[in-house]
Amino acid sequence: MQPSDTSPVEFDLTIRNGRISNADRTFFADIGVRNGVIVEIGQGLPAGKQDVDADGLWVLPGGIDSHTHIEQLSGMGVMCADDFYSGTVSAAFGGTTTILSFAAQHRNDRIPDVLEDYSRRAREKAVIDYGFHLILANPDEQALMHDLPAVIDAGITSFKVYMTYDKLKLDDYQLLDVLAVAGERGAMVMLHAENHDMIRWVARRLLERGHTAPKFHAVSHDPLAESEATHRAIALSRLINVPVLIVHVAGAETVDIIRKAQHLGAQVYAESCPQYLFLEAKDSDLPGFEGAKFCCSPPPGDKASQEAVWQGFKDGTLNVYSSDHAPYRFDESGKLPKGDATTFKEMANGVPGIELRLPLLFSEGVMKGRLTPEEFVALTSTNHAHMYGLAPRKGSIAVGADADLVLWDPNRKTVVSAEMLHDRVGYTPYEGREIQGWPVEVYSRGRCVVKDNLLQVERGSGQFIARSRPDPVLNRRAPAEGRGIFSQFIGLKSATATE
Repeated sequence: MQPSDTSPVEFDLTIRNGRISNADRTFFADIGVRNGVIVEIGQGLPAGKQDVDADGLWVLPGGIDSHTHIEQLSGMGVMCADDFYSGTVSAAFGGTTTILSFAAQHRNDRIPDVLEDYSRRAREKAVIDYGFHLILANPDEQALMHDLPAVIDAGITSFKVYMTYDKLKLDDYQLLDVLAVAGERGAMVMLHAENHDMIRWVARRLLERGHTAPKFHAVSHDPLAESEATHRAIALSRLINVPVLIVHVAGAETVDIIRKAQHLGAQVYAESCPQYLFLEAKDSDLPGFEGAKFCCSPPPGDKASQEAVWQGFKDGTLNVYSSDHAPYRFDESGKLPKGDATTFKEMANGVPGIELRLPLLFSEGVMKGRLTPEEFVALTSTNHAHMYGLAPRKGSIAVGADADLVLWDPNRKTVVSAEMLHDRVGYTPYEGREIQGWPVEVYSRGRCVVKDNLLQVERGSGQFIARSRPDPVLNRRAPAEGRGIFSQFIGLKSATATE
């Protein structure tokens, strides 16, 4: 908490009298910012060119949302409702200052072309900082030997792979190939873990019997599909001693499987999302097609599943809290591609949530005593930064870090409506909920992005963040005895060997 140098103090921005929370502690201090970076934290700092009195407000690190689908064509060929302008504007109004979105390869796409396309769109439109995960649908020799190493070297140090969906799924052999490259090169592999054939088998029989309504989406995605695939993903990870992250964990049994694997020493990490804390499967049982607004994969469960996810966050089984923002309009461009003839298998999968991710958790977690402010910061920012190679630049309020700062009013009460949000979806599954606590000022690299409920920056003013190797892959533990022992014979090596 000392000045970074002995030069005359002149701040571009000073935030005074704030109650500051990091993942490890809460304290009262002023923050001095120069050239977009925090240069001093202390008491009684002089006024900056822009001087902000945060008395009565909480000053938290900008949120990092590491699971967003923005301007992405789905495996079903449906384009998201949000582009990189509306998506990042919506994120900013919800207190998020960095997003990691997906650059999605489809089977016949060249990976360099995919990244060039997404990079151009984000560069022209994003208002906050951003990075990419690569969705990998075709791990052929070109991808494994050439494209993935180049992607990692360019600062995209995470891949997402699917264990379900006809046009995206990889088999176990392919998953092992991807894990091996990630382990050697130092990247994090994120897995959508659901058993494809379980879902396909149940869905076919439901459709044959005329059960086509949105509520049958949850029936077809039995919780066993998630728990089985998660167990299998962990086994593949353990076989070659490569860390993995299971995304959007929904079910109580899945949380328990991950917890037990962690206790056994498995290097498995996990994420969950607002829909698994605040929505239930029964929400999709509505007249007509209204239930489609609540359909995502895996589907939300019941109250017991919600409690399991809360406990997973509390005890560290679940490490990051993301939105999985998958914005599809409630019309033929999204949820209802065949209008009134749409079946649950034809709906676009996903729910919006990028703007409400943080306010929902702040209200229901911090304000109701289920989480401490420090735990909230860890789950929404700090852990993301370490999990995906953004630290120490992002994820904490510290000298030398980017001045990504959010001022929260813990007393402000807001009733959620679609009209108040800044995405282009047109509805929210959280309509009518009262939230206590709201981000009232948002700063990204010292720039004021949101103030007085108005956007303060131009499109394209966000920056691409090239990421380093994630902490989990740089700090890989030795495998348990008898696990991964064959690696000495087949040439597998750790990420640190390539640094």
